[in-house]
Amino acid sequence: MRIHIHAVGRMKSGPEKALADHYLDRLAKAGPAVGLEFDGVTEISEGRSRNADERKREEAARLLAPGREGVLVLLDERGKNFTSRQLAEKFGQWRDAGERKLVVAIGGPDGHPEELRSQADLCLSFGAQTWPHQLVRIMLAEQLYRIATILAGHPYHRD
Repeated sequence: MRIHIHAVGRMKSGPEKALADHYLDRLAKAGPAVGLEFDGVTEISEGRSRNADERKREEAARLLAPGREGVLVLLDERGKNFTSRQLAEKFGQWRDAGERKLVVAIGGPDGHPEELRSQADLCLSFGAQTWPHQLVRIMLAEQLYRIATILAGHPYHRD
């Protein structure tokens, strides 16, 4: 299953980008052994509308522009909380069901529109707090790598 990250906002050079890239490189190396291939990151600029709802819809339209295919996971503070092992099991279920593509979407400062949330296969939360975009990208990259190691039975993750 190919895993792609779709992010509203750009990650600038610096230690945050280096750390996110570090975990994504680890995912790219560890993932194929368990049927997970890292497919890269698409960054789009924030919507330009003055209205938050319009900005969210504009950003969602760019996410869905090529047409929806595969599994859609939205990062959203109102989403479900999973342990790392539960999330790995969910990804493993999708992979084992024959899903070929999975997109994880990081929204802009206003989040995702309700229309997109209702279409998502999973709305995932990294907690009720609001996190800066750069930290979310790092946390996502690390969790994707952790998922690959859990599915491989590697001792990186400890319960």
